[in-house]
Amino acid sequence: MSQVAGWITHRYAKYVVIGFWLVVTVLLGPLAGKLTGAQENDAESWLPAGAESTEVIAAAQAFVPDSVVPAVVVYERDGGLTAADAETITADVAAFGDLDALGGDVVGPFPSQDGEAVQVVVPVDAGEEGWDGIAPAVEALRATAEEGAGGLATYVTGPAGQAADSSAAFEGIDGTLLYAAGGVVIVMLLLTYRSPVLWLLPVVSAVVALTVSQAVVYLMADRLDLTVNAQSAGILTVLVFGAGTDYALLLVARYREELRKNGDRHAAMAVALHRAGPAIIASAATVAAGMLCLLLATMNSTAGLGPVAAVGIGVALVVMLTLLPALLVTCGRWVFWPRVPHVGDAEPTERGFWSRVGAQVARHPRRTWVATASVLAVASLGWMQLDPTGLTNEESFRTTQPSIEGEKVLAAHFDGGAGAPVVVVADADAAADVRAAFADVEGIDPATVTEPVVQGGLAYLEGTLESAPDSAAADATVDRVRDAVHAVPGADAIVGGTTATDLDVQRASAADNRLIIPVILLVVFLILVLLLRAVVAPLVLMGTVILSFGAAIGISALVFRYAFGFGGTDSSFPLYTFVFLVALGIDYNIFLMTRVREEALRVGHRRGTLVGLSATGGVITSAGLVLAGTFAALGTMPVVSFAEIGFAVALGVLLDTLVVRSILVTALNLDVGPRMWWPSALSRRPDPSAPTRPAHPSHRADAQPVPDTSEHAPVG
Repeated sequence: MSQVAGWITHRYAKYVVIGFWLVVTVLLGPLAGKLTGAQENDAESWLPAGAESTEVIAAAQAFVPDSVVPAVVVYERDGGLTAADAETITADVAAFGDLDALGGDVVGPFPSQDGEAVQVVVPVDAGEEGWDGIAPAVEALRATAEEGAGGLATYVTGPAGQAADSSAAFEGIDGTLLYAAGGVVIVMLLLTYRSPVLWLLPVVSAVVALTVSQAVVYLMADRLDLTVNAQSAGILTVLVFGAGTDYALLLVARYREELRKNGDRHAAMAVALHRAGPAIIASAATVAAGMLCLLLATMNSTAGLGPVAAVGIGVALVVMLTLLPALLVTCGRWVFWPRVPHVGDAEPTERGFWSRVGAQVARHPRRTWVATASVLAVASLGWMQLDPTGLTNEESFRTTQPSIEGEKVLAAHFDGGAGAPVVVVADADAAADVRAAFADVEGIDPATVTEPVVQGGLAYLEGTLESAPDSAAADATVDRVRDAVHAVPGADAIVGGTTATDLDVQRASAADNRLIIPVILLVVFLILVLLLRAVVAPLVLMGTVILSFGAAIGISALVFRYAFGFGGTDSSFPLYTFVFLVALGIDYNIFLMTRVREEALRVGHRRGTLVGLSATGGVITSAGLVLAGTFAALGTMPVVSFAEIGFAVALGVLLDTLVVRSILVTALNLDVGPRMWWPSALSRRPDPSAPTRPAHPSHRADAQPVPDTSEHAPVG
């Protein structure tokens, strides 16, 4: 690492580094701009691979192209529809048939039994634009229905209406998150550095990292068929800015520390890279490895996020360890103005806040870690209030959506599942038996089960649920339909539709949780073992992070239910939150423990623990606040799942930074002592900084006293 560091910070090579990244950014910038167009936001890009509902989507293309999505236009007038209303609806149906995006025959109008509502089903063909093509078509439907309504309430709902509202919610997500995350980073860097100039260098580096990572992800999506959607693209922005700025903070802090010891800024940066580089690399490797574990997921959206996030972390790491050092040494010491570090300046952390915190923890380390762990364990009990069974359509948005209002009106006047039918695809020879079994299922309106449409040896049927399509009763009905049609001999029937899809997503997410969470724990543990060359310390650190994760989830569950009024959480919430908190939360323990190990080799374990805390406390706190702030930027989105992930990760990062790393890990370090480094040689090395005990009268008279290095001694 020292040779690479010396090359990066060489007096002339630094200009080559800056020029290289300038050329790369200019060349890849246009590709980064194409990432939005490469996103796949259709149903299959989010669904679990191999699930029955996903198979139905593929099989049903022979009957209904996958680009065709039904929109349900609902008309309502309290007290009953009038003759004029009937004329208006008839005219609208004719107009719907002339829409450019029409994907089939307009079906209806169908009046409700109470005479107060009518529904019309309009198949919308999104074409090659996919998700982006639905919204304009739905807007055209809404404009047609609203024109000349004369007091008649009109709504556009169904799968197409919901897709259009989701598209609107995600519209501009990249720009919104970029500005929000960038604003948080700038504010935190200004507060941290108190310099009107220094903040600009990490921000420029972060922008370069984001541009390059977006370009690389686009190339992977275009050439390697990587699934990228709005969710993974949005998280990429937050992750690159948050993690990249964290790496910048740690490097700049060590660089400033070395500037107080070395008159040559190039040599100071070389030492800073040599000392801080391994910890930063290990941190990035931990995050990237954790993200790549998502490739094991059956959910396409989850599996696609893994490589996207790993690319973002990898690019951010390389940029922050090459471009940022080159920019810093090119600018010189003045960039720290007005707090310019000079050779011989006192190290401010020696008598700072975190030094005092360490001294307090050292007084009663065992009491401290037991009390802290107990509080976190109690907070984890809030997990029992978590409901990760998915969100209904209404619960998925923080603001009122037109399609949700239409869905309520549809449910008030028609069968609960109107507009979101259960779909069955079976062998054509068994079509009659499948239809009979389908119509006989409790929860399906038998009058709505269609006659089989046969094509290519397959039969296609639909039936309407008697309950709301996003309800638990509808889920139970889908299970009964599957049991019934699967039992038909030789039918090879499969069941899909909106409700079946949501049900498969919930179950796939639960299966992913059970598989991926243990794998991530194992991967992170092995990385810590290699980095710290110990077994006990990694086990202790993993335990603290898991406890922090539990507390963050517990507190979040209570806040979601009683403060925000959220109806539950998305089924992927536990896994996403776990990945981010364990992979990112362990970062701060890595930064602390690598410094503690470095100091323990020099001054002993106890004193090394306190010096490590005082030396890293300020920068790790700043890094945690930056990362928490960037994830909190997800709360600017009107989508509940984004807001929940952002809040929980931000809270967990703050717990890791302010409580776990500074108090819990420090207290455990002091209580366990050098055994923390077992089985390495460091665990067997005598600790010269261990506190002394009063001499016993039976001790030999010629015994030599040990210098006092207890917690009352200065830390510096």
